[in-house]
Amino acid sequence: QVQLIESKGGLVPPGGSLSLSCAASGRTFSNDFMAWFRQAPGKEREFVAIISRSGYYTNYAASVKGRFTISRDNAKNTVYLQMNSLEPEDTATYYCAADPQYSGIFTDNYHYWGQGTQVTVSS
Repeated sequence: QVQLIESKGGLVPPGGSLSLSCAASGRTFSNDFMAWFRQAPGKEREFVAIISRSGYYTNYAASVKGRFTISRDNAKNTVYLQMNSLEPEDTATYYCAADPQYSGIFTDNYHYWGQGTQVTVSS
C-alpha cells in the first residue's frame, strides 16, 4: 500500500537543530508536490513548507522562513525538513504530505499523508 513514513522526531533544546525525513513507498512521488505540515496541541494543522517536483519552487510559512529548509531526493523517494534555530513554538507533530497537483497551504487538498512525528523544543 502507499505509505509516507516520517523519521522519528525528538526532544531538542531551544536554538538546536533537527532533521526530519519522509520516505515514501508503494508509489513514486517524483512527480508530486510534497509538503510539511505541523499541528500543536489544541491548534489546527498548519502549513510549514512545500517543494515542487525538482525542487525549483519552494515556499515556507512566515514563522519558519529562514530557519527551516525543505529538500527532496527523488532517487530515494524522500523529502526532508531541516530545522534550525528551533523555538518552543515549533513544538508540534510534524506531518509530510504529497499531491500530484499544487495544493499550497490547503490541507484538505493533499491526497497522501504520513502518520506524523513528534518534535518537542524545550530546555
